[in-house]
Amino acid sequence: MQVQLQSSEGLVRRLAIEVPAQQIDGEVDRRIKDMSRRVRIDGFRPGKAPLPVVRQRYHAQVRDEVVGDVMGRAYQEAVTEQNLRPAGNPSIESVEGQAGENLKFVAALEVYPEFVIGDLSAVSIETVSAEVADADVADMLNTLREQNAGWIEVQRAAKTGDRVTVDFAGTLDGVPFEGGTGSGMVVVLGEKRMLADFEKGIEGIVVGEAARVFDVAFPDDYPVENLKGKTAQFTVSATQVEEKELPALDDAFATRFGSATVDALKADVRKNMERELKQALKRQVKDAVITAVSDSLDFAVPQALISEEAVAMRDGFVRQNMPGADASQFDASLFNEQAARRVKMGLVIMELVKTADLRVDEALVEEFINDVAAAYDEPAQVVASYKGDRELMSNARTVVLEQQSVDYVLSKAQVTTKTRAFKEVMNPGQ
Repeated sequence: MQVQLQSSEGLVRRLAIEVPAQQIDGEVDRRIKDMSRRVRIDGFRPGKAPLPVVRQRYHAQVRDEVVGDVMGRAYQEAVTEQNLRPAGNPSIESVEGQAGENLKFVAALEVYPEFVIGDLSAVSIETVSAEVADADVADMLNTLREQNAGWIEVQRAAKTGDRVTVDFAGTLDGVPFEGGTGSGMVVVLGEKRMLADFEKGIEGIVVGEAARVFDVAFPDDYPVENLKGKTAQFTVSATQVEEKELPALDDAFATRFGSATVDALKADVRKNMERELKQALKRQVKDAVITAVSDSLDFAVPQALISEEAVAMRDGFVRQNMPGADASQFDASLFNEQAARRVKMGLVIMELVKTADLRVDEALVEEFINDVAAAYDEPAQVVASYKGDRELMSNARTVVLEQQSVDYVLSKAQVTTKTRAFKEVMNPGQ
């Protein structure tokens, strides 16, 4: 076999590979002989068809199979011979060679970039610290009360926070439209789940008053084609107005969450919040560290890896937000920018592990598993599940090794710490 590394640009490499005809033809003959001992051909007993007949009928098919197998093996050998690190699968740009001729083909592939981490002491990183304050625990308890609130009917005008049940009928240019009529629809004023004009139209509504008539403007990007940018007229009447009734923060309320008393509930809530805060801080510090190191480096990222990551991100997004939808119907390239960032950060982590010669700390793996298990009702079962699952343990070791690389950078870089409130850390988008 002959291999030539042709001219390339960026991360793309082209391998011109030539395989001797004897290697192809010899394998084709061997497979056809083997096939003749078991193939069924009309007019002959099973396995008794003459070799020339078998060859005439199956030669093209067998040769195609052999060429495919030989190309795969030859490519792998060529990659090893040239000391290349392929990033993704190759594309075959040309194939030449009939029966009796040498097989020649060109495989184009991307390789992993080569780069040096450099002097980490020149990298500046801002990390974040935070604590769970008493006010944060109080807010969480109020959130739990809100989530477990009841509704009681009231005989007054509806106001923000009330739940209003309405019947409605909409027309567009005086003509009813599909989906524009309904009864028993529930609207919570202030949640802004309805179009702004619709919610504004029923503010202060009272059960029994004359039906209200008002216009509702649909935005230009409304998902229903015939309503985009249009203004419809709605006739609306209320059948019920209810106000929210929060449960009392007492021991009876605490038992709903497995706590015996209010004080025990507060302690449990604080513990859960501290665990969640710890994980959030770890994620944000890791992101800050790897982003800082990545931004200090300038290297090309393999497009093959970006495409793979973009598909994975698209599939995950569709699975989470549109269960049952066919992810392949959505354009994965929409995620390319985020995917490129993720891939670059992953390559940086790999190089950090190599540069620092890091090895997985099994004590940290144990700590990681226990932290995960602590969030469940039966942590011992979770720990056992990890210990008995090779893939879960592999994932745990990967997470720990990434954290070790982050800690390595923090030990070398210029680090400053900014204190933030619990809510800022847990809801950075707000």
